[in-house]
Amino acid sequence: MSFCFLPRLCRRLPLLLLPGLALAQTTPPPIPQGRFLKQTTLVGEPLDYELRYAHAPDLEVVFPDSLARFAPFEYVGKTFYPTRTRRGVSLDRAVYHLRTFRLDSVQSLALPVAVLQGPDTLSVLPLPSRVRLLRTAVPLHSAAALPALRQNLVLVPVEPIFNYPYWLAGALAVLLLLAGGAALFRRGLVQRYAAYKRRKNHGYFLAQFARHVERFELSRSATNVERAVVLWKNYLAGLENSGLNSFTTREIVAYFENDSDVRKALNATDKVIYGNVQTEEAAEVDRAFQRLRGFAERRYASVTE
Repeated sequence: MSFCFLPRLCRRLPLLLLPGLALAQTTPPPIPQGRFLKQTTLVGEPLDYELRYAHAPDLEVVFPDSLARFAPFEYVGKTFYPTRTRRGVSLDRAVYHLRTFRLDSVQSLALPVAVLQGPDTLSVLPLPSRVRLLRTAVPLHSAAALPALRQNLVLVPVEPIFNYPYWLAGALAVLLLLAGGAALFRRGLVQRYAAYKRRKNHGYFLAQFARHVERFELSRSATNVERAVVLWKNYLAGLENSGLNSFTTREIVAYFENDSDVRKALNATDKVIYGNVQTEEAAEVDRAFQRLRGFAERRYASVTE
């Protein structure tokens, strides 16, 4: 609780303070400057309106956006420039691109600038800027001075325009037909492609297998026998869609239900690969190659049926 020992002074103190407070609150912010960059314009012609505002650096300023009232002009666009501060004065600048379709001889515009002062917003208007409309039509009262019209019936060639909607609709229809055909014939297409891959892989296997056999006949090397067997295992693994290329000889024989050709051929090749090649064993290796190739052809024929 506060007390005042000078009642008469206390009664006058608020009255002494009010003018200072009122002066501080009513100090007007600086007035912005707005002007048209040219003095005349035509109907529909682009017209630039420049808005400049010099203020204290700590003052918060908001320029009008596209939703502001530009009547009698129409808003087309704007160009903002960054704030520049020199010698304690900040300058904000924006150029608004407008156009008018009004027929008034003189048209004016004053765009407000919003100044944020705490919770309040103060709208500051510049002086109205005027622009004069240049008329291109001849007034009715001087109709007698109108120039004579000249008739011109010559057709002007018009360049054809690319019809994007029809082309896009046609492309979409083609894509839909292709998608429908793919969905309808997908199974047959997949089977044909798989048959084509098997046929191609089989031809490649036979060519490579014959090359290894030929090299063995020339060199009698166990390396060529091993390469031929590895090629045979990899081909059957892809044909059977299994892991035959990682199986041992016993597992492969069991997988093919103890087929005699597979058993005899792999036993013969294992002797050559893991032992010494003997001259009298060359004929047995040749028979082993024939058994492996014949078995691969039978498995290929069974899969393609």
